[in-house]
Amino acid sequence: MTLIAFILLAVLATVGYVLNRQAAAAITADGTRLHSLKHFHGLFSLLSVLVPVLVLLCLYLALQTPIINMVTMASLPDGVLDGMGDGAQQLVLAEIRSVSQGRVFGTPEDWKIIAAERMVALYQYADIAMVTMVIILSSVILVLTRRRVTAEFRARQAAETIIHGFMIACSTVAILTTIGIILALAFEAIRFFEMVPFTDFLFGVNWEPQIPIREDQIAAEGAFGWLPVIVGTAVVATIAMLLATPIGLLTAIYLNEFAPRGLRAVVKPVLEILAGVPTVVYGFFAILVVAPALRGAGADLGIGISPNTALAAGGVMGIMLIPFISSFADDALSAVPRALRDGSLAIGATRGETMLKVQFPAAIPGIVGGVLLAVSRAIGETMIVVMAAGLMANLTINPLDSVTTVTVQIVTLLIGDTAFDNPKTLAAFALGLMLFILTLGINVLALRIVRKYREIYD
Repeated sequence: MTLIAFILLAVLATVGYVLNRQAAAAITADGTRLHSLKHFHGLFSLLSVLVPVLVLLCLYLALQTPIINMVTMASLPDGVLDGMGDGAQQLVLAEIRSVSQGRVFGTPEDWKIIAAERMVALYQYADIAMVTMVIILSSVILVLTRRRVTAEFRARQAAETIIHGFMIACSTVAILTTIGIILALAFEAIRFFEMVPFTDFLFGVNWEPQIPIREDQIAAEGAFGWLPVIVGTAVVATIAMLLATPIGLLTAIYLNEFAPRGLRAVVKPVLEILAGVPTVVYGFFAILVVAPALRGAGADLGIGISPNTALAAGGVMGIMLIPFISSFADDALSAVPRALRDGSLAIGATRGETMLKVQFPAAIPGIVGGVLLAVSRAIGETMIVVMAAGLMANLTINPLDSVTTVTVQIVTLLIGDTAFDNPKTLAAFALGLMLFILTLGINVLALRIVRKYREIYD
């Protein structure tokens, strides 16, 4: 029924566009001059139907399940939930929902079956009400917008006002979402720092996020110094960027200036396909191909290499980032005004000199911005590191050792059923907050570099 509601909304909005456009065309048929073009009258009707009804429909869908769950739980027989905590009640609700969807395990109680039937009926009524709401509200708006079609009506300004308001609403949602993420991280991180001193976290050299399971258990106090984790992150990201940056830039320069048109037409799509490969595939490549190859080479040279190494993870991550940097650099080089290139060639410079002394310097803002964004992506990568670099937090800069990263530790800490009231779990939020601050700083630096040097060449 949800799909039907969206289809009906799209159809009614299109009908409004056609009706208002035809009405505007009828006014101009006798020589009357319209203030706005005909398609603006149709666009005004389409947006007037689509935007408010779509917003209400999304709100309806967001609130439908919580309200039905609340009504279902409130209608249960007296006494069945007595003595149950929130967790147990959630399990009862999950079982009722499973029975309502036809997934029956064992022999549920009769009152659960009755509650499941009631839940199914509520969803059916809600779907009917949703479709009815879409039809009635859209029809009313259609009638009202149809009456607005006159020669003096400023349809273009009205349509632009709706678009402007919708864009402001979307921007507001994005801003509020970002603020919500920051507040959620900060709130949980503050709880962590109430249990673990901030200085111990920031300057500690041991990372062993353990907590005692029993009161008499020893050697499980844990250590929450994040230096081994951030150093491991820096080592892996550095290896990745040392590999990806020169190859990506040289690839972009070759494809932009020196490659034959046929070769560029083949290589460019291949690089874009490489950029779309899931990171888990790169992880498999790292653990099945690169890591064994490094261990074999180390054995031949008499060098001890760990089964999981920062070099394997960083190298494969660098391969993953090559298309990213190459695409950014190619776009930046293509955006350089052609007059600069033609002027350099006209005074006798070679194509290589033109690229190195004219085009590349002019494209530095876009290139540096792309490289710094690639650094942010390298810092935030998880799957390749967890598969190729390991989970052990070692304070080392040796690329042949096993290391871990911030993102890997966040995933590790949040796996399982540990409650959110101990430092082991809350440490993930502290790491997340520090990672957020770090990547935010990199992105701000990229923006400042782009803005600073763009003024020189614009």
